[in-house]
Amino acid sequence: MQRDDLINYLTTLLEPDNFQDFAPNGLQVEGRSEVRRIVSGVTASQALLDAAVAAEADLILVHHGYFWKGENPAITGMKRRRLATLLAHDINLVGYHLPLDAHRHYGNNRQLGDLLGIRDAAPASGLIWMGQLPEPKTGREFRQLISERLGREPVHVESGPERISKVAWCTGGAQGYISKAIELGADAYISGEISEPTTHSARECGIHFFAAGHHATERYGAKALGEHLAEKFGLENQFI
Repeated sequence: MQRDDLINYLTTLLEPDNFQDFAPNGLQVEGRSEVRRIVSGVTASQALLDAAVAAEADLILVHHGYFWKGENPAITGMKRRRLATLLAHDINLVGYHLPLDAHRHYGNNRQLGDLLGIRDAAPASGLIWMGQLPEPKTGREFRQLISERLGREPVHVESGPERISKVAWCTGGAQGYISKAIELGADAYISGEISEPTTHSARECGIHFFAAGHHATERYGAKALGEHLAEKFGLENQFI
């Protein structure tokens, strides 16, 4: 299909204009006009670009793209190499940051909630989602579930109630939202990263906190969105 038609569809689906974001959403680097093969991934790193070149991709769909606010605009070093790869191979780079966290069907928060089997998952405040565990779990049991589903051991500040029922979460670098999760009455809060103040907030306010990895918690939005585009428009999609 035509790249511009695909971008127009994504604009309607994800509504990026509703977000005040830290980077441009949508087409970030223009490549060929016709798209047949998509590579989706979390971050447009050089490793992902090289894999997309090997896969003969026409378009790379990511959560973490380029041109972040406050970065040096000079096209040198790592940035030059990345852009040179895309331009030399005529590959489109498409990125969606906050819109891909928030989307009710294909977003990172929805996908993480589904992966962990959380029931009645829904937005609760801004980007934070909340839901219920099917059966209450101890903090260590829930940590084990997270570890099994994400394939990595989370950092666990074990300071909440004996049994976890009500869970709040926001993927990526959203550890600062723990104060809102506390206000919402969650037994546990999950994010990707942890900062020094997060530990004290969890301990002093009596909430379990799990830092499950920025990349690990955000693998699933780009994957789900790529699969949706492939099914809807008859495209090829490979999540890397």
